[in-house]
Amino acid sequence: MDNIYFYMIIALALLAVADLIVGVSNDAVNFLNSAIGSKAVSYKTIIIVASLGVAVGALTSSGMMEVARKGIFNPGEFMFNEIMIIFMAVMITDILLLDFFNTIGLPTSTTVSIVFELLGASVCMALIKISNSDSQTLFDLGHYINNDKAIEIIFGILLSVVVAFTVGAFVQWVSRVLLSFKFEQKPSWHGAVFSGIAITSITYFIIIKGLSGADFMHGDFINSLLQNTYLLLGINLVIWTVLSFVYIQVFKTNIYKIIIMVGTFALALAFAGNDLVNFIGVPIAAYNSYLDWVGSGQLATAYSMSSLAQKVETQPIILLIAGLIMVITLFFSSKAKDVVKTSVDLSRQEDIKERFQPNFLSRGFVRMSMGLSLMVSYIIPKSWQATLDKQFEKPAVTLPQDKSIELPAFDMVRAAVNLMVAAVLISLATSMKLPLSTTYVTFMVAMGSSLADRAWGAESAVYRVAGVLNVIGGWFFTAIIAFTVAALVAYIININVPVMVSILLVIAIALITRSYIAHSKKLKEVKAEDRLTKAESSSIQGVIHESASNVANVIKRGNKIYSNAINGLAKQDLNLLKKNKRQVAKLSDEIDDLRDNIFYFIKNLDESSVGASNFYIHLLGYLQDMAQSLEYISKVSHKHIHNNHKKLKFNQIKELKEVDERFERLFENTQKAFESRSFEEIGNILTRKSEISKLVKDKIQKQVERTRNEEVSPKNTTLYFSLLLETKDLLNAVMSLLEEYHDAHDSSVKPAKFASPPEEEE
Repeated sequence: MDNIYFYMIIALALLAVADLIVGVSNDAVNFLNSAIGSKAVSYKTIIIVASLGVAVGALTSSGMMEVARKGIFNPGEFMFNEIMIIFMAVMITDILLLDFFNTIGLPTSTTVSIVFELLGASVCMALIKISNSDSQTLFDLGHYINNDKAIEIIFGILLSVVVAFTVGAFVQWVSRVLLSFKFEQKPSWHGAVFSGIAITSITYFIIIKGLSGADFMHGDFINSLLQNTYLLLGINLVIWTVLSFVYIQVFKTNIYKIIIMVGTFALALAFAGNDLVNFIGVPIAAYNSYLDWVGSGQLATAYSMSSLAQKVETQPIILLIAGLIMVITLFFSSKAKDVVKTSVDLSRQEDIKERFQPNFLSRGFVRMSMGLSLMVSYIIPKSWQATLDKQFEKPAVTLPQDKSIELPAFDMVRAAVNLMVAAVLISLATSMKLPLSTTYVTFMVAMGSSLADRAWGAESAVYRVAGVLNVIGGWFFTAIIAFTVAALVAYIININVPVMVSILLVIAIALITRSYIAHSKKLKEVKAEDRLTKAESSSIQGVIHESASNVANVIKRGNKIYSNAINGLAKQDLNLLKKNKRQVAKLSDEIDDLRDNIFYFIKNLDESSVGASNFYIHLLGYLQDMAQSLEYISKVSHKHIHNNHKKLKFNQIKELKEVDERFERLFENTQKAFESRSFEEIGNILTRKSEISKLVKDKIQKQVERTRNEEVSPKNTTLYFSLLLETKDLLNAVMSLLEEYHDAHDSSVKPAKFASPPEEEE
């Protein structure tokens, strides 16, 4: 039995490596979103700077490891075997929980997850001990758990959400009023003063929050800094302001890029220095416990773990290895990019395809905000309002007509404010001994600055607020699930330690592997699939050629969707029909994205090329009609099989297959014409319209006769007519699109020829 604890230490070490990987993927949003969103420098440079911060921070985190040892529970109340159960339950739960949030692309708090996992597992073990004792009752739970710390953490969470959002909004509003969106045109001293304030705040943050936990930073030195805070800040402010002014004047370089790089380094350092405990604190505590127990020579069930209450310094080699794993993860984690994308998109200045759907809470908040804004407009003089509005006017950005450029999500002033405010708030909380989550602070500061910067306009506010509420809800969901699952896992392990640990580890490995494979498969599908692209040409002939690939794409995918619907009905293949529904929904979403881009497309047109807008609008309308017909065909086919209705008759299946084969030739020839830009072939395809239309009408007439004479299934009849009538609508949409191209194409533009002759149609 004693050997099981040695194997548990090995398992915990492996879980720590996995937890580092998924943890960094989650927490990268804390220090990457501002730099990535502003596009201040290249992504590679951002990662290098962040990696340096992570590496330095990892070596300064030794002092924070005490949280896992005695911060949540009283270790002296537990025996070694019970402590090992708690630690194993925490690590299994933590890695599964973080991987789940990373997979869905939502940032969550590793601090909250580890704290509530420790709380849940220790509460479970305490209740088991109480239930096995004749002298203890439920009121004795307080002897095992550090209740004051738990309450303090919950209070810190709620307070940090409100304070970070409010302060972030206020500082961003003041910064924008003073600097406007044309900050690069302001005198040099504006940028120098802003830089002095920002870098001073960030430097103080590095010293107080990032380095205070390092073993080489003596307590007396840190205490002297805290006692002379105002002097320290004043000297730093003068020095950094002067240096910034000289830098701007001599090197003629954007000082805001320097602020963003320093801020990114600072938050990365603090993340590694303070949050590393969330990933390796528990395994290290377990390792120390194991060494103490082995040295004692006592039974695992009889050795009290009061030794955990003493301070134990973590070996530098362990911190170095952890830092290297975190740096490697930063460079290669695709899930980290997904999590960062969520935060950046919610704070984006421009409109995008919103990820979150509005709910009654987001609508209520937006209506309330609009009402407050209206009240304020009556109070503030009109002249003041005009002056303020001018400061928030965004300069027009003209993109080259010949290439697409992805604009920054927000400018460098907002990125600098995000980093500066997050640094200050975390520093203040640390100096006041208040617990908080860096994820909560950095995310809510970014959301507050977005609101103040008028990024949440009437077009996007209800979606952005819904997104923020979803993320915040996810945080509280994290706490509840972490507590519950960790307690459940601890209870299961306690039943039979060797057996249950083995089973749970296998389950954890299987779930993580499945998640990794699914995520990799999803990435490959996204890269491999044909996606629709936005039109950027400013002439009608340019749009014709540019949109040809989109038409070929829709025709190709539409052909597959239509055939799958018919084949799914013929084979009664529910999985195929279910997959088909997802494919047509994805196609519809992409067409909707193109329609959402119409505003920007028209704005980009030359005065002499407005006709291109009419062509493009009609084109998208026909593509949407095709998608709607395919969506209906897919939906009714799936519904019929899903509800276990009677199979279509042999003659019905045979006739549908005939229609499918005829449509397949139509789709293939159309696809070839558009892929090779052989627009003269469109005329030949259009001549087949009446032939195909007659085929569909004949099938409808045959079904009418069958219904009058022999059909006995109303469901089958309804489905068959629905499919054929919607097929007619699909044909009309395709032919209308072809006619639009045929009429608009300029024959003076020499088209490409088919590489091989098209298939001869019957």
